[in-house]
Amino acid sequence: MQKAARLYSDRPSLFRQLTSWFARRMPKRLYARSLIIIITPMVLLQSVVAFVFMERHWQTVTQRLSTAVSRDIASIISVAETYPQDSEFDKLTRIAADNLDLNITFLPAEPLPPPGARPFFSILDNILISELSRQIKRPFWIDTVGNSDLVEVRIQMEKNVLRVFAKRSQAYASNTHIFLLWMVGTSLVLLGISILFLRNQIRPIQKLSEAAESFGKGRPMPRDFRPRGAEEIRRAGLAFIQMRERIERQIEQRTTMLAGVSHDLRTILTRFKLQLALLPKKIDTTALESDVADMQSMLEGYMSFARGEGQEETGVLELEKLLDKLVEEAKLRGRELDYTLTGKGEVYVRPNAFTRLIHNIVSNAFRHAESVSVTATHQKGWLTIIVDDDGPGIAPEHREDVFRPFVRLDEARNQDESGTGLGLSIARDIARAHGGSVLLSDSPLGGLRATVRIPA
Repeated sequence: MQKAARLYSDRPSLFRQLTSWFARRMPKRLYARSLIIIITPMVLLQSVVAFVFMERHWQTVTQRLSTAVSRDIASIISVAETYPQDSEFDKLTRIAADNLDLNITFLPAEPLPPPGARPFFSILDNILISELSRQIKRPFWIDTVGNSDLVEVRIQMEKNVLRVFAKRSQAYASNTHIFLLWMVGTSLVLLGISILFLRNQIRPIQKLSEAAESFGKGRPMPRDFRPRGAEEIRRAGLAFIQMRERIERQIEQRTTMLAGVSHDLRTILTRFKLQLALLPKKIDTTALESDVADMQSMLEGYMSFARGEGQEETGVLELEKLLDKLVEEAKLRGRELDYTLTGKGEVYVRPNAFTRLIHNIVSNAFRHAESVSVTATHQKGWLTIIVDDDGPGIAPEHREDVFRPFVRLDEARNQDESGTGLGLSIARDIARAHGGSVLLSDSPLGGLRATVRIPA
């Protein structure tokens, strides 16, 4: 009982393994899967039809033809043994050739040849041998392999051996290829029509997918996009356009509000700076000026985080120029930075936002490390930038926390210059706006590794 229960418990696991294996080998695209859905039933149906109908057709027709040929041969033997004939059997040979379409020859009495090789599967051999055995009831030898157009039969008679050559078409159904050609041709025509229809149905889905992908990467929607195709696809396309418009409207409203708030706060800070400038020089205002500068910097950081760089248009960014600027910044800060660029040197992104993304990550590394290494790879439709440093690093359990807004760890690495704790948060938001992400891990240099990966 326990063994049976164990076997029963293993069945779901085996089923899941089979389904997982099948899923891994199935095509991932909708067009290919739809073709499989159409082709597989058609192939299975035609295979069943070909096996059942054709096999029965061959067998029935071949049975009847073999019976007729065996009956003709039996009649020739009966005539030759019953009625007196000339020594050469000329009349009987002529009658067989003219009326029965059989080429016969009477050979001297000699032993029949040994049985020859027979095909692995042959309806003709099986049926013709069975009919000859039933109607002639004499020793015979048959050859259906040697000559593809003729069938040779030798029958042992009392005084001689009868050799008969019959056309293969007389004993075997040879016109079945017409049905096969008709079936295959019809299938190809139906398959071609299905492919054309399926392409027309799949194309609107592909267009919708491209539009959604472009919107997710912050790129403008294709100009020729409009809802088309089946009703469900048109509804999905219309819903996407409405959703896009709502999001853009909300972003515009938020940007307008933030611009107003930023203007008002900057006005107040400007008054603070003016009042500090008008104070007598004998008053030490260094601390107040530092506080105002910090407030200005913090305000810019908060505005950048809230704005999200969402209104910037996409364009071409030269990676080599960006990395050269980072090298110059490293020299100004007294740090070491080396970079490696592989693949295309140009990438299609939001230039200012992406520059801010890389700058935040590298500046964070400069603040806590002496040496920084940047590896940029632009291949196969993806841009991967890896930033390694030799700093103290971040514990694995805190690596997700540093991406939360306003979170600053003890001995934090994610503090931007203003101390807002938004540097890495802004970086991840920009990466996600491009359809990518930022991940943290251990660096081979001993510090932290930041990996930026976006489609480009």
